[in-house]
Amino acid sequence: MRSSCASYIFAFGRRTPLAKMNLQMDVELAANYTSASQKARVITENWLATYGYCPTCGDGLKAARANSKVFDFQCIKCNEQFELKGKRSARTSSKINDGAYSSMMERIMEPESPHFFFLGYDARFSVTNLLAVPNYFFQPSVIEERKPLAVTARRAGWIGCNILLDQIPEIGKIKLVQNSEIIDQEEVIKTWQKTAFLSQQKQVETRGWTLDVMKCIERLHSDAFNLEAIYKFEPELSKIYPNNRFIKDKIRQQLQVLRDAGYIKFVSRGNYSLVT
Repeated sequence: MRSSCASYIFAFGRRTPLAKMNLQMDVELAANYTSASQKARVITENWLATYGYCPTCGDGLKAARANSKVFDFQCIKCNEQFELKGKRSARTSSKINDGAYSSMMERIMEPESPHFFFLGYDARFSVTNLLAVPNYFFQPSVIEERKPLAVTARRAGWIGCNILLDQIPEIGKIKLVQNSEIIDQEEVIKTWQKTAFLSQQKQVETRGWTLDVMKCIERLHSDAFNLEAIYKFEPELSKIYPNNRFIKDKIRQQLQVLRDAGYIKFVSRGNYSLVT
């Protein structure tokens, strides 16, 4: 249950925005728990409440009150909401187990759904990686439906889901800690703000087009690119959007969106570059 863990953190987990981040989590906090999952939740949530910060504005986080089912943390200053997913792993997994598939699909359609923190830690409960992913990077292609539980299971027929982090553009996986190295807070906030324009796109399909073109640009592995290079992704985009017969037109439209947002800049006819 989340209630005992969350209320414990709410009472004791505090930080100042400029507090030096300590990557070693306090395992003694879970001494009175027997369940491995409860221990992990107590330890990881307390660490984030103590040393984490809001990647939108840089202020501290407070844990949700007991029995909150909507989010785990909220920014003290700007009130942005976050959900934490922690996993014992040296590397950030490309696939993260989550809850019910139907519930997750409903949530990503809601503009006010929480953002996510993905926390990785080693056997000694030392933080190895911490990612923040804004809620506007979640679209149906990021959520994978798992097989229903067997008829012999306690929740027979229940269908869970996986979050496919490898389907999210790299710019949307904002690193606060990478390979046990703490990333400068100003750099984190700057990276978050680069894609904040996506929060204004309320329609999931409209935002999906922008995200898919962003992923195509990333796959070119170059700061400078031309229109013909992006057109090479037309067959892939046609499979994603089979009802759209004007893929190239849509690509040009999305490049305009990204240019207007300051994500890329126009260099010359048919030539663009990323804004660094």
